[in-house]
Amino acid sequence: MADRTAVKLNSSQPHFLQFNDLACEAVGGKVVFATDEWFAPAENLLKRGPPEFLASAFTEFGKWMDGWETRRKRIPDELSLPSLSLEGDRTGMAASESQFEAVSQLHSENWEELVSVTELKPGYADSCHNYFSVTFPHRVTHIRLNMYPDGGIARLRVYGVGQRDWSTASSQEKMDLVAMVNGGVCVGYSDAHFGHPRNMIGLGRADNMADGWETARRLDRPKVLKIDEKGILQVPGFEWAVFRLGHLGVISNVEIDTNHFKGNFPDSCKIEASCLTSKEEKTFISCKWNNSKGPRWRNLLPPQKLKPHYRHFYSRDSVLQCGPVTHVRLLIAPDGGVSRLRLWGHPVVNNSANLGQVSKL
Repeated sequence: MADRTAVKLNSSQPHFLQFNDLACEAVGGKVVFATDEWFAPAENLLKRGPPEFLASAFTEFGKWMDGWETRRKRIPDELSLPSLSLEGDRTGMAASESQFEAVSQLHSENWEELVSVTELKPGYADSCHNYFSVTFPHRVTHIRLNMYPDGGIARLRVYGVGQRDWSTASSQEKMDLVAMVNGGVCVGYSDAHFGHPRNMIGLGRADNMADGWETARRLDRPKVLKIDEKGILQVPGFEWAVFRLGHLGVISNVEIDTNHFKGNFPDSCKIEASCLTSKEEKTFISCKWNNSKGPRWRNLLPPQKLKPHYRHFYSRDSVLQCGPVTHVRLLIAPDGGVSRLRLWGHPVVNNSANLGQVSKL
């Protein structure tokens, strides 16, 4: 089949946008505290979708905004602590003395600085995205967002890779090795026109089509469609997404879920696997996983016919034994959407793969 060259991000967008948004409400991110939420509550910061602007929408507290917005007051800083939730609608409210006292137990004023005080650009379409690279090497569970002196922020995205304590995992325990919560991450893809591949390794089943990976329609489909003896369409092209597993492991079971994709599911899929070091991964990322310069992929799941809006399970009868692997490539033909990818297997203790080193995309 003909391949498609990896998509290129907009030159103004950093490569870390391929990582998982660890603060998103869809993966459990919540807000534990905010000093002021007069115009709009801080929980809006963590919404999955882009912010909306409704010119005619007002509340009793002023203009309705789809973000976090405080009063125009002159206290030294506004802060928000994304992690845990305060219950109910907090529009028009400020933190009480008891809430200040409770959050003081976190001693957040002494936390390590991830991003220094930086001037933000205004919220116009061509300037609203402010990106910051972070090199902090340690695992974190909470962050504190400070806003000076007041105002509004529509969304907060915290891109990174989840870290699981694998020292407590048993080599006999079967787990989803590509799951975001276990450290799985997307490191390359051919197309993400309607939805990013990282959505496939999120929590639970997809809420809707937006919570999955969906590509644009390929225009190289033949005028006359033909199938092989398995009923699989014979088409010249396919789309692909590459994932780094959370840990070196042996995969024995696969789930491909096309939930919600009823008229736009792929006709077929297959999965390939490889065992790479961090250095090799960095090289392949730099060349966009180009076939001629990419890794030597081994078949993990041969081509499979897919159904719409359906959970497909594959066990040892279909899944080929590839031994310990660190990366997988999901290929769909000719195009379409997949809501979830699960790769069940056993972790393998082996330091040679250097999976603990997170490469820069």
